Amino acid sequence: MLTTEFPGCHTLIDAIDAAVVKGSTPAITDSLRNSLCKLIRNQEVKLPDCVLETAEGRYARRELYISEEHGYCVVAMTWGPGQGTPIHDHCGMWCVEGVWRGTLDVVQYERLEDEDGRCRFQPVGSIQAGPGSAGSLIPPHEYHTIRNPSDDSIAVSLHIYSGNMTHCATFQPLPGEHGEHGYLRKENQLGLDPVH
Repeated sequence: MLTTEFPGCHTLIDAIDAAVVKGSTPAITDSLRNSLCKLIRNQEVKLPDCVLETAEGRYARRELYISEEHGYCVVAMTWGPGQGTPIHDHCGMWCVEGVWRGTLDVVQYERLEDEDGRCRFQPVGSIQAGPGSAGSLIPPHEYHTIRNPSDDSIAVSLHIYSGNMTHCATFQPLPGEHGEHGYLRKENQLGLDPVH
């Protein structure tokens, strides 16, 4: 179900449909990453203008498409200057994320064994992703943060999830330097901003 028509939307959906029938998760996400990079760089798809609108105090999430046949969903996210996420997961779903505009800092984390009921993480890699780049997250390697490092410009990313992403777990650091005392897990319902 398409939330709104936009130039190239059917090209985008056709590319995703072709990828999700590949069989294995690595084959699906590799195909999606390559397709997304190509579509962004060739400017074959123009996202609706509403994706340039930020939300006060948080990043904006706009659902553009849900596949009734394959179950995946496509969400555009708008990141105001300095906006980002805590460490979070994708509730066991794979995801491919492409940067449409601006720059995003992405840090991946490995979840360590819990200690005294506290979640523990170790950063395992970080990238600064610019327009036309895409990456994938495959459980159990799904823990990460995303942040717009700019002081004055927005960033826009497109996220393709294997299912309808309505909630996730976030991990808030307990008092101490950089989560040295562990993290507290919290279930987080994900809202949507209007598409127009």
